[in-house]
Amino acid sequence: MSRPDTIVIGGRAYRWRDILEMRRAQIAAWKAARPDQPALFALIDDARPKAARTAVGRFLEPSLLDRMREG
Repeated sequence: MSRPDTIVIGGRAYRWRDILEMRRAQIAAWKAARPDQPALFALIDDARPKAARTAVGRFLEPSLLDRMREG
């Protein structure tokens, strides 16, 4: 049994190919109308020390506050 090439919606027959083309056009129009949103703060160069760039590194390395608490 082969797939039907038409679908009936609201008493009117539509071809699957036409529906797919309309949907692709709809998605393309939606993407074209949606503006690109740039990052609020673009992180180009990370000036932090190497140990401070990851959560594990920040946890393992002592911080300024830790040194103030000791002394």
